Amino acid sequence: MTRSPIHDFDFLFGHWEVEHRRLTSRGVGSDDWDVSHGTAFTEPRMGGITNVEQHDCSERGWRGVALRTLDLTTGEWSIYWISDRDGRLSPPVVGRFHDDGCRLEGPDLDGERPILARFEWSRVNTDTPHWAQHFSYDDGRTWELNWAMKFRRTA
Repeated sequence: MTRSPIHDFDFLFGHWEVEHRRLTSRGVGSDDWDVSHGTAFTEPRMGGITNVEQHDCSERGWRGVALRTLDLTTGEWSIYWISDRDGRLSPPVVGRFHDDGCRLEGPDLDGERPILARFEWSRVNTDTPHWAQHFSYDDGRTWELNWAMKFRRTA
């Protein structure tokens, strides 16, 4: 029996402690990482075809929300991000799940610089899933990891 993609993000529902690793400077070959900690909460909406995840990172003074929507025709997920740092709803990354996670990609801007953005979820069958964001500044020929999150479920 094939599992419905409506349940792809069920692993993420609930409360989490999150370790954030972010490059201090993107797109310049930096290897200087800033590490901070925060919390997240994810819950489904509309029978599972959408879900909302809120992040609070008081150590660095920001909050953000991920909105995920499932296209019932294609089975692909779209993820939109908004942060209280700029209030801008980012263009979506789009993709689908495979055995141990998913990859989603789409065009965006890093400041004024056009990029391709890639989100990857892994370890989704554990209590410690990982998320990573990569940017490509050269139409997908190379990718730079610039943000990674390690989730740990809380009670």
